[in-house]
Amino acid sequence: MVKKLVLISAMFLVAVMAHGQTFTKQDTLRGSITPERAWWDLSYYDLNIKVQPDKKYISGYNMIHYKVLEENNVIQIDLQEPLEITGISQDNEPLDYGRIGPAYFINLKKKQVPGEYNQLYVQYAGNPKEAVRAPWDGGFSWSKDDNGKDFVATSCQGLGASAWWPNKDHMYDEVDSMRIAIDVPKDLIAVANGRRREEYEYEHGGYKLYEWFVANPINNYGVNVNIGDYVYFGEPYEGEKGTLDLDYWVLKDDLEKAKEHFKDAPKMMKAFEHWFGPYPFYEDSFKLVQVPYLGMEHQSSVTYGNQWKKGYLGKDLSGTGWGLKFDFIIIHEAGHEWFANNITYKDIADMWIHEGFTAYSENLFLDYYYGKEASADYVIGTRKLIQNDRPIIGTYDVNHEGSSDMYYKGANLLHTLRTLIDDDDRWREILRGLNKEFYHQTVTTKQIEDYVSKNSGKDLDKIFEQYLRTANIPVFEYQVDGAAIKFRYTNVVDDFKMPLQVQIGEKKTWLSPSTTWNSKEIDGDISALEVSRDFYVVSKKVK
Repeated sequence: MVKKLVLISAMFLVAVMAHGQTFTKQDTLRGSITPERAWWDLSYYDLNIKVQPDKKYISGYNMIHYKVLEENNVIQIDLQEPLEITGISQDNEPLDYGRIGPAYFINLKKKQVPGEYNQLYVQYAGNPKEAVRAPWDGGFSWSKDDNGKDFVATSCQGLGASAWWPNKDHMYDEVDSMRIAIDVPKDLIAVANGRRREEYEYEHGGYKLYEWFVANPINNYGVNVNIGDYVYFGEPYEGEKGTLDLDYWVLKDDLEKAKEHFKDAPKMMKAFEHWFGPYPFYEDSFKLVQVPYLGMEHQSSVTYGNQWKKGYLGKDLSGTGWGLKFDFIIIHEAGHEWFANNITYKDIADMWIHEGFTAYSENLFLDYYYGKEASADYVIGTRKLIQNDRPIIGTYDVNHEGSSDMYYKGANLLHTLRTLIDDDDRWREILRGLNKEFYHQTVTTKQIEDYVSKNSGKDLDKIFEQYLRTANIPVFEYQVDGAAIKFRYTNVVDDFKMPLQVQIGEKKTWLSPSTTWNSKEIDGDISALEVSRDFYVVSKKVK
């Protein structure tokens, strides 16, 4: 087929600089809403993939259904090397296309009429990128179980779903629903997102096709394929929206361990429905699927590889002992069903929305079962993991995430806000309200900030700016002046003001520091002043 390179806006071909880092034109094509993406809206994916583990080879097609928003004749579809698109057609007519790295630009022959729905048929094949250290680098994990049978899984956050299937690889546009059909050797079982449709499955030529259907909107990296010598067990859960199917797929030899260990799943669901509201995907069930890597938050198909240990591979990340009260992967990755899969960032620069809230969910699980002090112990204990190396919000439009501090600095920001709001019922209403207000939506940090500020009744703009957009931790400086205390903030953004709770002896009191010196008369021994540990600040007594 003749490949004709289409013209692309010059703005997307120029390397840009941000935060001292150079980004290439490919970063921009991957990370921005290009003109070739903006004119059409996803409605349905029909993904069909054949997986040949012996060759580490995949092939198949994706039928992309979309609504035309405005006239255009060039459409962008993404697929990363070493995979290649082998053919593209619309209404059975082959189409010409060109590419810049993983971005394919397709010349459409059919007039694209706003309001109409069209389909694009994309065939592809090859040996996909192999994950070296899944899920952090992503790709296909090709492994064997203890009996020598193939054990295969995908993971692709950050790397992008186009590492293993052709799609519109930007988070701003979630497909409304999708079919996932997987051909695998017939002695294996393939598990994906949503619900299994056994009535459409069949064997052929030593392979068996497994079909899954996702009824809800789903983000690209949340789509997954898992293949193994699986067995199934499950249980019903009576939740806020009725009966929810909790489904579990594990290797045969691990069935008994899983039955004991997965008892954390209904406990998780009970705690998170309390704090965050109804599980967002009742129609698609909730699954835990064993995989040959640590785990990942794939929507309605949460993957598990924590070696049947409590904590994080048997370790307590907080160092307090509380982290060994639960299986980290079950709690953390399932927490993403609310923050990542229900509420999804539009741009990966805002990835803290996923990771900060979900790291925070770990201590809310503890709060539900062990109380507020246990939860505070845990989240405060994770501060030792914070590096404060760079802001936790990345650079927009170039597929660039912020610092890994988005996890526990993000969690400690939220813990600080809870303390500042000083009303646990209102805080719970805010968390549940976020999942209702932005139900099945992609969002920006600004939307989250505005919602929390409005519903807390407090101006939190400078607090968010400080913790999200700088790497600096506020320093609370104070000095004793007779019966009064003088105090201020340093190491902060302009006009930073955050009320602070301190304890003097047995008495707790609130101060209102700013960037200028303030004073307050105190009844008690000021020399014994302690800043509440629940605020993520540095306290410094000065002369």
